[in-house]
Amino acid sequence: MGTGMGTGMGTGTSSLSSPMSHGCEGRRAQPPVSPRCPPPVPSVPQGLFLRLFYPCEPRVGAERPRWIPRYEYSRGLAQFRGRSPRWGAPLLHVAFGSCRVPVSWKGPFKPRSGGYPLVIFSHGLGAFRTLYSSVCTELASWGFVVAALEHRDGSASATYFCTAESGQEEWIQHQRLPPGQKEFYFRNMQVHQRANECVRALRLFQAVRGGRPVPNVLHPDFDLSVLKDGVDLGKVAVMGHSFGGVTAVLALVKEPSFRCAVALDAWMFPLENTLYPEVPRPVLFINAEKFQTPESIAKMKRLSSRNSQTRIITVLGSVHHSQTDFAFLTGKLIRRIFNVGGTLDPHKGLDIVSRAALAFLQRHLDLKEDFDRWEHLLDGVGDSVVPAAPPCRSNL
Repeated sequence: MGTGMGTGMGTGTSSLSSPMSHGCEGRRAQPPVSPRCPPPVPSVPQGLFLRLFYPCEPRVGAERPRWIPRYEYSRGLAQFRGRSPRWGAPLLHVAFGSCRVPVSWKGPFKPRSGGYPLVIFSHGLGAFRTLYSSVCTELASWGFVVAALEHRDGSASATYFCTAESGQEEWIQHQRLPPGQKEFYFRNMQVHQRANECVRALRLFQAVRGGRPVPNVLHPDFDLSVLKDGVDLGKVAVMGHSFGGVTAVLALVKEPSFRCAVALDAWMFPLENTLYPEVPRPVLFINAEKFQTPESIAKMKRLSSRNSQTRIITVLGSVHHSQTDFAFLTGKLIRRIFNVGGTLDPHKGLDIVSRAALAFLQRHLDLKEDFDRWEHLLDGVGDSVVPAAPPCRSNL
């Protein structure tokens, strides 16, 4: 997972929390209700929370950020996995509270003529902004700016926001399905909220590009203006895992500036059938061998039948969490808690996922790189990769 592999550059990161409402360009803070855009999840504040991965100048002795940044996230993870927070949270905190991500915290941004392509990343159900640091770091090391969101729709295991006035924290716990409510309607409401947040992340970069001030209440010492000429807003993609995978698909419907999507083991259940014909851009579906249902696969194939550039591949020997940082966990107890039981070496799995994504992004963002050397992966050709998607019963 070398941060400078193939590029000779370091990877920097910073967390951003913006109180920017949905309408940084004069839109209303609450989007109008329509069949395409259900109302936001109740009691979820507007704003934006993300961890930014970007190419930076290498620094000796640079600070590395914590993988699980706060104890509250350990508590949220334990509760989401159905473990007692009384013992689960301390166990996770002892095991991983000192783990660091191999990047330079708030490292100096490395400028490039024309700027870097941008990827907006959406996390899965029960996750948060730091749990995909391996794939986000990998993309940044190849010359991308990656904005890993932390959603406020109640799908994160835990999250918080800071008020612009006082900077005081308010925590949002994971929201389970309310009793008596049909899951589709609940998850559909959430996936629209999530896709709106992906669009709002793009609006943040557009505001920075336009020279408009964007307050960062979490780390005000990180100057967003360094990104003004550092991002190529004509080359923007959206990416996500599981719930984030279908979020990425929906974001294509909501925002024409997203030129393609990469969906890692997407959970297709929350997306309404009426929107499938409206997905205007190609999608790369990278599935694990042991997660998808026949119904979910059928929905992916429905999209591929409408767009010849959409691809579906499966990584053999992988499970649903193989595309997260949990794949790199050690210890039988921890691996049991997070259901990490794939037979594929996690480093090899990361190589397959990142290289397939890079080849797809080069093709659809018109990048002048050499990522096309991995285009065979898009056809399911290669070791531990097959085309299409062998069905297996989902645990969701």
